[in-house]
Amino acid sequence: MLSSRSSAVVALAAAALLGAAAPAAAAPTAAGGYAALGDSYSSGTGAGSYGDSGGCKRSANSYAQRWADSHGPASFSFVACSGAVTADVLANQVSALTADTSLVTISIGGNDAGFADVMIDCNLGSDATCVAGNQGAQSFARTTLPGRLDGVYSQIAARAPAAQVVVFGYPHIYQLNGSCGIGLSETKRAAINQSSDVLAEVISAKAAAYGFTFVDGRTAFAGHEICASGDRWLNSVTVPVDESYHPTATGQGSGYYPALTAVTG
Repeated sequence: MLSSRSSAVVALAAAALLGAAAPAAAAPTAAGGYAALGDSYSSGTGAGSYGDSGGCKRSANSYAQRWADSHGPASFSFVACSGAVTADVLANQVSALTADTSLVTISIGGNDAGFADVMIDCNLGSDATCVAGNQGAQSFARTTLPGRLDGVYSQIAARAPAAQVVVFGYPHIYQLNGSCGIGLSETKRAAINQSSDVLAEVISAKAAAYGFTFVDGRTAFAGHEICASGDRWLNSVTVPVDESYHPTATGQGSGYYPALTAVTG
């Protein structure tokens, strides 16, 4: 049985990952409906102000809510949910899409690849354990995740055939050789960032195959990761622990949101 300290670390790690047209394009996009799908990075977990969304932690500070507030779409279906995997999107989220949906955003795949378990390994285990866990998850991302993304992306294309679809990638969690004096080793931080690289590689390739636009989270958050010397747009360890390793309200507003408006106007 885990100690209270170990239990907190496990909960923290499990929540970590479960939890970028011209301006003229903005008018037709806003004329239709907007559906925000995906996991915690799209729901806005870590950014506060969750209203009555319960465990899904849909934030008023999320890039999705900010876009809806500023663009006034005909309808807004905010169904992204903390902890979601591809199966959850298929079971609980794609039903929000219709022929009138003109914009779809989504981040998904990190939980499928098991990066929550990887964070447990990295928090509780040695450097070697952390590296091995990341390598295993990266292998899954390369071999199994593409098929799961096919299942989600094909449903989006079928249900909202006229929509502009924007797929969000995950940021690097850490700035390497940064200013953190404590915490995970540099070896562990590098292994975790490598997993973000593999996810970006896999997700961007599959998004391109469907003609969707990929927004690279690594670019959107560059210079603002944990251990960055300037403003950090990602939570480190927080209370509640499920918001750890997620974008802050500033990260959603200054990282993801302008990357989205760069695409839609």
